[in-house]
Amino acid sequence: MVDKYSADDLANAGRLKQMRMVAGLVNQQNKRALPLTFGSAAAIMVVLVVIGVVLGQWFLIPIGVLLGLLAGTILFGRFAQSAQFAAIDGQPGAAAAVLQNMRGNWTVTPAVTANRNLDVVHRAVGRPGVVLVGEGVPGRVTQLIAAEKKRTSRVAHDVPIFEFQVGDEEGQVPVRKLQRKILRLPRNLKPAAVSDLNYRLKALQPSLQMPKGPMPKNVRQPKMPRPKAR
Repeated sequence: MVDKYSADDLANAGRLKQMRMVAGLVNQQNKRALPLTFGSAAAIMVVLVVIGVVLGQWFLIPIGVLLGLLAGTILFGRFAQSAQFAAIDGQPGAAAAVLQNMRGNWTVTPAVTANRNLDVVHRAVGRPGVVLVGEGVPGRVTQLIAAEKKRTSRVAHDVPIFEFQVGDEEGQVPVRKLQRKILRLPRNLKPAAVSDLNYRLKALQPSLQMPKGPMPKNVRQPKMPRPKAR
């Protein structure tokens, strides 16, 4: 299903408008999500408020309101994340979008290597080490990841390098599970070692294979992606 809201729409919208747009996306992906969210929040509030009134334990009323709001917020966040993953699944750059929105201190460099067929490898650096994520045709992506791993190991030395391919085929990781897979990796490096690793990796320039033949005139060259800290 195609998302009717683009990333630019969400970025340029105000806070309240963003919430309405995300709610619309959630409802579009799962018709039961919003009723379940509001129902769960209301049920917790009502139960604790009624108990507080009946027993005369008035402190339970504000606690019930806060717990209800918290439960609703957590449920809505999970439904929103699932809806966003479903909206970008199968689209070029989906893996990079997931990496750039991971929790924790990650340095993400989209498209560190790519080919003329639009197969691409992204790099994320964090406490586990170096994570290479490829998306595209499996056979070609395997070759790209292998080449990038060899190139990265020249400056990463003994730092662990993890490899993932995004997709729904055997041996690949679906977009919706990619973040969870990466966040479960062991923490092998201390913060100082991560900073040193990022400094060494700056020496590696993105490796992009340009199509053969003359470049068309009057076309601006795209800007190379910059590493993004997360």
